[in-house]
Amino acid sequence: MIIGGAAETPGALLLAGTAALRVGAGKLKLAGPRSAIAALGVAMPEARVIGLPETGEGFLDRRSGSRAGDVANAEAVLIGPGMLNDDAIRGFMDEIIRRVADRTLVIDALALHALRGGHYRFSEDTSVVLTPNLDEMARITGDKREVIERDPQTVTRRVAEDLNVVVALKGAETFIASPYGELFGYTEGGVGLATSGSGDVLAGALVGLLARGATLDQAAVWAVYLHGEAGNRLTRRVGSIGFLARELCNELAPTLNALSRKRSR
Repeated sequence: MIIGGAAETPGALLLAGTAALRVGAGKLKLAGPRSAIAALGVAMPEARVIGLPETGEGFLDRRSGSRAGDVANAEAVLIGPGMLNDDAIRGFMDEIIRRVADRTLVIDALALHALRGGHYRFSEDTSVVLTPNLDEMARITGDKREVIERDPQTVTRRVAEDLNVVVALKGAETFIASPYGELFGYTEGGVGLATSGSGDVLAGALVGLLARGATLDQAAVWAVYLHGEAGNRLTRRVGSIGFLARELCNELAPTLNALSRKRSR
């Protein structure tokens, strides 16, 4: 299940949902603002779409967190793609976090801002992956972006341990840390991966792999690799810039299937 969006950004749910299906998630639910649900359902007929209460400005409001009823039936949940407005998000997250405490959870994009100031620390019974970029990590830790850029490995490890989560810190180099001190790195991505909506594709691929049964660190490492290699495939065909996030989705399944064929030889 993927929860997020706003009246201005419903496409983020479409990107994340497409990525989840492209990596093999069997069934998909998308929950977003009621004003966007009809269009979203037509754009993605493979998914069940659920309309949530929104503010007059088109943001998910606090009531949305208590009315995402189907979240209890989802094996993996992604929260954040396309969400807007910090004040609305904090109230929403306070409501929804209680309802997903026993779910496998990915927190992405502006939803990560609710974690600032140590607002949540997840228990041993909760399975959580965070997918911040450098600016979002700075909001979580309270550090300046420049501090994180100087030593991203240490910061990623520290947040993973402090919050008891797996963290995938996105950047020119992406680092994935577990709460037990493990650290993985991916350095093969290109500049084209900075295209708008690319992070939604990564988060969708990650929650899709979790829904298939991957462990938190496995899903994070595989999603980062598949996302990066999808960009590399497009770079070879299109060039280093100018491809779209929706095109990344189309490269996920061929990349994954090519790896499967190599392993079966």
